[in-house]
Amino acid sequence: MASILRLSAQRVAPTFTRSFTVSAVKMDLVQDLYINQLKAYKPAPKDQNAHVGAVRSFSAPKAPTAPSLPTDLASELSKFDAEEPTIGGGGAKPAAASSAEGGESADEYLTFLEKDLPKHEAHH
Repeated sequence: MASILRLSAQRVAPTFTRSFTVSAVKMDLVQDLYINQLKAYKPAPKDQNAHVGAVRSFSAPKAPTAPSLPTDLASELSKFDAEEPTIGGGGAKPAAASSAEGGESADEYLTFLEKDLPKHEAHH
């Protein structure tokens, strides 16, 4: 019975423990050196004319000029009306077109296309 009382006495008085710690943060030596070097870094000042070799100087393009009408418009219009138009672009046929047809004319080719196709006999 004494053992039962002993066990119950231990259960009745629980010990309270803290669930968090309040320990000091450990400092990292390498991190401290790195941050100090970053803070102490001063970049070299750039020269004012450092861009001269790499960048061309800007020059605005000149303004376009408006198209001008011819001074003697009536004579140019009458000369245009007097010209005879050329239709067909000359009388010479290219040689490549006749060789592509196989040596026959266009009329012969059209009559060949208009012929009825021969009927095939059905074999039973």
